[in-house]
This record gives sequence, C-alpha cells and structure tokens, in this order.
Amino acid sequence: MIEEHADESRESMEFDVVIVSAGAVGFSVAIRLKQVNPELSVVVLEKGSEVGRAYPVGAFVDPIGIDRMLPDWREEADHPFKTEVKADHFLLLGPAGFIRLPNGPAYPNM
Repeated sequence: MIEEHADESRESMEFDVVIVSAGAVGFSVAIRLKQVNPELSVVVLEKGSEVGRAYPVGAFVDPIGIDRMLPDWREEADHPFKTEVKADHFLLLGPAGFIRLPNGPAYPNM
C-alpha cells in the first residue's frame, strides 16, 4: 500500500523555464532565453558536477556559436574552454590498431 502525503520537509523552487542538460543545445537555449527576456527565471539541470563534466573525454566545441551569442566570453577568466585546439588528427580505429586519415576537405567543420 502506498501512502500519499505532502512532504513539507522538501525544498522546492519555481522557474519559468527548466532545461535538462547543459549540452550545446540546452546551454544555447538558456543563454538565448535570457538575452531575449532577462526577467525570465531559467535553470539548467546537469547530471555532471559542472557544465561539460558529463561529456566524453576528447569532446570538442567549435566556439563560433559561443562567439556569436556571447562576444566577450574569452575575456572571462572562468570560461569553460581552457585548451585551444592546435592540430587535428583523424584516425580510423580497428582491432589491429589504427589508420591515420588525411585532414582534408572531407572534414571542413572539424
């Protein structure tokens, strides 16, 4: 038997918008909503201990979208992107090792 009752010891907060995941889309939506209407209360729920923590090692972000949304983000000391990419290497992985693929026009957005 399940008893239904209000647990008054639980804390609750109300928001206009709740976004689940601080991935690229969730983070962009939150930023844009606040730009359009600064009065909105927006919260982003992330399963990692900090933004980006739940993503696989080696993930990369092309900063062009962030540059367009937040033009001055690079001047902030605590921005989340700490390591600049200086070179790309594309590998085809297999059971016997890997084959290096050429960096060429086949991967323009990478």
